[in-house]
Parts: sequence; structure tokens; C-alpha cells
Amino acid sequence: MKREVILPVFPLRIISLVPSQTELLFELGLGERVVGITKFCVHPKEWFDSKQRVGGTKCVDFEKIAALKPDLIIGNKEENTKEDIVALEKDYSVWMSDIYTFEDALEMIFEVSGFTNSEEKGIEILRAISKAKAAFNEPTDLKKVVYFIWNNPYMVVGKNTFIDDMLYHAGYVNVVMENRYLELSIENLKALDPEVVLLSSEPFPFKKKHVDALKKHLPEAEIKIVDGEMFSWYGSKLTKAFPYFASLC
Repeated sequence: MKREVILPVFPLRIISLVPSQTELLFELGLGERVVGITKFCVHPKEWFDSKQRVGGTKCVDFEKIAALKPDLIIGNKEENTKEDIVALEKDYSVWMSDIYTFEDALEMIFEVSGFTNSEEKGIEILRAISKAKAAFNEPTDLKKVVYFIWNNPYMVVGKNTFIDDMLYHAGYVNVVMENRYLELSIENLKALDPEVVLLSSEPFPFKKKHVDALKKHLPEAEIKIVDGEMFSWYGSKLTKAFPYFASLC
């Protein structure tokens, strides 16, 4: 994002505004150095139950943040609003990630472990991800897929997203050609003629009834609910993503 963030010392009071990066901070062993998280930072459960929550990813609580006196706030361009970040960086050091690909995620893990003085643990995580990816035999015959993230209206994932890149690594080719996220009608879905339809477990919690509803329109397609964290969480969760992809094959 071409921003410069100055940290005179390694941060000792960190607030994370991104669920997947919160989980990474835990795996990096930062413990008490993380003083605040969002209400959507559900992993690890022990932090969700004990850490101060500072609102959501899209609407932060400025008073709670001020009370925590952070020396670093960690966010993400897509997860957080520009208005919140601009306001926060007037008073705090705010580091932002901007992730579109698997490689971007690896770079983020390396950078975060560096400025938190946890490089050794960061390298362990990166090696574990590399080992998991190497053990997964990426299919060469990619299946045409549409990936749903919302119901009523139907919303799907397009190009220029982290999920789109992870779909490719999992053995799929996204047939939605528009960028980012968009509404999709049943008529347009039929025209795309996907071989596979994946219904994400988040942010909308798809159920079997949604599978059955789509099956009426695409009787030949394989339609199933998948763990959305495995396709969209770009922190230490990546150590589990490729074994999960193997289970889908």
C-alpha cells in the first residue's frame, strides 16, 4: 500500500483488527503482547474469551482502543474501512496488509514475524505451510467452480481476490470473470455452467437446504458446503488449508 510505519522499538501492546492475523499473532507466541482483538477474532478461543474486544472489523470502538494504549495496530485493506484506519493512524502506528494471492500471504507472515521480533517462529510457520503445500498434489485438470459467500441475494467471489487464488491452488478455476465480489442471478449461474459449486461456511452460514435449492437449478453440478476459513484466512491457517483441499478431491 506504499505506506511507511515507524516503530522505534518492538511493539509490546498490539491490537489486531483482522481475525486471520490475530490467529497468526497467537501462533507467533505473542501472548500478553496482544491487548485487543475484534469480535470476529474467534481463533484462538482462549483469546476470544479473554482479550479485550474493540468492536468489529468494519466499525472499531475508538474509546476502547484509546484505553488500551496500543503501540501498534494491525489491519488489512479489505477487512477494515479506510475511514477507521485514517482516523486511527492520527494517534497510533497502524500497519496494514493488502493480500490478493498465496504469495502475498507468505510475505505478510514474514513481515509480521519480523517487526514483532518473532522471526524464528515465523520461519517455522512458513516451513510448515511449504511442507503442507508440497504434500498436496495440485490437480492439473482444474474443475470449473463458482464460490458462494452470501445468500439472498446470492453473492459470489470473482477475480482479483485471495479466495480466487486459493481456489486455483485447490484445483479449481473460477468461472466468474468479474473482479472482486458480486451478486449473481440464477440465470447467470446457469450460463456459467460450473462443474462445482462451493458454498462457504462464512460469512453466510450455508446449510443443506441451500445446497438442495441450488441443486434444482444445477442438477449436474457437484454442490457442497466448504470451510470458508480454509479459502479465505491468510495467516497461520494456511498450514491446514492444503490438507483440507486434499480431503475435497
